[in-house]
Amino acid sequence: MHALSSEQVAYLIALRHALHRRPETSGEEQETAACISTELTKLGADRLWLNLGGHGVAAEFKGAAEGPTVLLRCELDGLPIREISELLYKSEIEGKGHLCGHDGHMVSMLGVGMRLATRPAKGRVILLFQPAEETGAGAKAVIEDPRWPEMRPDFAFAYHNVPGRPLGEIGLRAGPGNCASRGMQILLEGKSSHAAAPEDGFSPANAMANLMTALPALGGGAIGDDDFALSTLTHAVLGEPTFGIAPADGELRVTLRSMTNERMETLMADAQHLVEQRTAGLAVQIHWHDVFRSVVNDPTATEIARQSAQKLALAVHDMDIPMRWSEDFGRIGDDGAKGAMIYIGSGEDQPQLHNPDYDFPDTLVPIVTELFCDITYGLLGHA
Repeated sequence: MHALSSEQVAYLIALRHALHRRPETSGEEQETAACISTELTKLGADRLWLNLGGHGVAAEFKGAAEGPTVLLRCELDGLPIREISELLYKSEIEGKGHLCGHDGHMVSMLGVGMRLATRPAKGRVILLFQPAEETGAGAKAVIEDPRWPEMRPDFAFAYHNVPGRPLGEIGLRAGPGNCASRGMQILLEGKSSHAAAPEDGFSPANAMANLMTALPALGGGAIGDDDFALSTLTHAVLGEPTFGIAPADGELRVTLRSMTNERMETLMADAQHLVEQRTAGLAVQIHWHDVFRSVVNDPTATEIARQSAQKLALAVHDMDIPMRWSEDFGRIGDDGAKGAMIYIGSGEDQPQLHNPDYDFPDTLVPIVTELFCDITYGLLGHA
C-alpha cells in the first residue's frame, strides 16, 4: 500500500482551508455537509447516508468478503467564537470559527477515503462526519436516526488533536479517556418590589449568593480518580440593570464534570438537592444542556491503535489521566462498538482548543490518514 501522494495532501490542505473559511456551528452544518458529500461521491463511496441526526453524512466503502464494520468518525461543526488571526484563510463568518480543529479532522478522514480506492479484503469501512459534537447532541441524534442500524459498527475510532503535546505524538488510554459533563441551568423566580421597600418583595439574591459558593464546592478528588468531580460556575444574572427595582428573577449556570458516568449521576443528585435546600420560597426550574457521556476506551481497540502507531514509528504517550474536556464519541461505544478515542499531539506551542487564534496544523493530515488507514487495513486486510 502507498501513502497519499503530495498532490493528494495538497488537495486536502486546500480543502481544509476552504472549510476553515466557512465554519458552521452545531446543528447548522448544511453547507459543510454538502461539501463533504460531494467529496465522498468523487471518491467513489459505495453508499452514502445524508442528513443523519441533522446534517450528518456517512459513507460506506465495502470489502470483497463479509467481515466486521469499522467506523471512523469525525465532526462537522465549528464554534460560536470570533477568530483572531492573520491567516489568509481565516473565517469569513463573523463570530464563528473552526477553532477546535474539526476542519482538519474532516480532511484527515477524506484522506482515508482516498486510500480506500483500494478496498479492504473483507468487511466494510464507514466514514462518519457527525454533526453537533460541540453541544453533545450529535452522536445521540445519529444513533437515534432510524438508519443507524444499517451502519452500526463492530469497531469505532476517532481522534482529537491535542495542543501542548508534541506534533504527531499518539496519546492512548484504555478506560475513561474524556470526562462526562453537562450544563445545569437554574432559573429562580421570586417577587419584585420597589428598591425603597425590598421587604415587600422576595429577591433571589441571597439564594444565588449562597449557591454561587456552595455549588462549586461540590467538586472534589483528583483527575484520574473514580471519585473526581468538578463543578464550575459559568454564568450568573440577577434582575434587570436598574436602580429602582428589587429583583424577582435570577439565573445561574454551572458545568458539572466527572470522570465516570456513575459519578455524574451522584453529582447531579447532589447539585439538585443543594438547590432545593437553598431556595425555599422561590419558584425553581432546572434544565440540563450540553450532555456528554464519559468516553470509555475499549482495551482491545486501544491496543489496535497502539500497534498501528508503533508500526508507523510514531511516538506513543501512555496517558495517566483522562482529558478533562468532553467528547460525545462515548455514545458510540455505549452503543456496543469496541471504540477508542486517539489523542494526537498538535504541537507544544500550539494555541489551546477554543482559543481565538487556534488553527489546526496541516502537517498532521498525512500522519493521521496513515494511522487510520493502518488501523483499518489491520482489521480488514488488504484486497
